[in-house]
Amino acid sequence: MTKRLFWEDMYTKEFDAVVTSADGFRIALDQTAFNPRGGGLVSDTGTLGGSRVKEVVKEGEEIYHLLDGSDGLTLGTRVHGVLDWERRFRIMRMHTSAHILSAVVNGETGALITGNQISPDESRVDFNLDDFDRGKMSYYIDKVNEAIRRELDVKTFFMRREEALANPGFVKLANAMPPSLDELRIVQIGDVDTQADGGVHVKNTREIGRVVGVKTENKGKSNRRLYFTVE
Repeated sequence: MTKRLFWEDMYTKEFDAVVTSADGFRIALDQTAFNPRGGGLVSDTGTLGGSRVKEVVKEGEEIYHLLDGSDGLTLGTRVHGVLDWERRFRIMRMHTSAHILSAVVNGETGALITGNQISPDESRVDFNLDDFDRGKMSYYIDKVNEAIRRELDVKTFFMRREEALANPGFVKLANAMPPSLDELRIVQIGDVDTQADGGVHVKNTREIGRVVGVKTENKGKSNRRLYFTVE
């Protein structure tokens, strides 16, 4: 199992690790600071040794780094990893913003998330809503920025699965449940949002800056999509 350094410190920019699996350009390490693709988040990118990390994926409890060249990486090789930090930090800002947005819309309407895509430049969240015009989008974004300006601390901790699922607000996905693990990782953003999540976030909402609504789309009956970015 790959040790997840990004769960211990989401601000780790560089790290050393040992190659535990090398299948061509597909490398597993004993530990990594690269957050894999999943939960709507794109993966981190960066370098391992002299090779470019194009994408990072998760299979079970193992994390694989997909490289543009193995640069001689073989089983047992010690390697230095470096994240594309500016890109990662924008993903963290976007992700925490998405949690606040989902909490605001859920609190105002009861809507749950039907899909999301968190990326460095522009992100989106889909909600099971019948109506979602630009006026409402502006209202929700204003509420998100109000929460951000309160400089809320963002904390992560683990909780027994049955205890977490006994709190309805901890799961805001419409048609999905958290993975079948004995313990779930919980992300708490001040008094605004608490939910099960395995991704990376900022330590305090003041690091987000400001959320800007980009556009809304109707994606079928009772499915509304909101695009946003941070600046």
